[in-house]
Amino acid sequence: MPDESDVVRVLDTIGVTYEMVECDPEFADTAAFCEKYGFPPEQSGNTILIASKRGEKKYSACIALAHTRLDVNHTVRDLMGIRRLSFASADETAELTGMMIGGVTPFCLPDDLPVYVDSRIMTLDYVILGGGSRSAKVKIDPEIFNQMPSVTVVDGLAN
Repeated sequence: MPDESDVVRVLDTIGVTYEMVECDPEFADTAAFCEKYGFPPEQSGNTILIASKRGEKKYSACIALAHTRLDVNHTVRDLMGIRRLSFASADETAELTGMMIGGVTPFCLPDDLPVYVDSRIMTLDYVILGGGSRSAKVKIDPEIFNQMPSVTVVDGLAN
């Protein structure tokens, strides 16, 4: 099960500048975190696991800004090549990633899991993302996504 120390290790290996932001686990969900700690939702990203509904289970992780909504029924469906998708349950998310909703980070996901990032994130000077647990967030330059082989930046991933 990844935690903040795993995230720090991965980010240090990549060699990027970042800041770990500690938070009360009760305020780990993005809206509550932003309100409590004064970060704008427009600078905060959610890492959301998407799952196929039928047949062999397939997953992807999508990162969208907190004030937007993933376009699961069109863009994500087309990217995954699967007709019926849904948000992965909290149990599925924990089983696949080892992380709880509210703490999922793109930096400790399974290597074979595709990660899609909404292109609007790439225009920001920083983004706040899950830190691997409900006790931390990561403040980081979105340029990190250009250094991660499993990441695809997608126009229109969210509305």
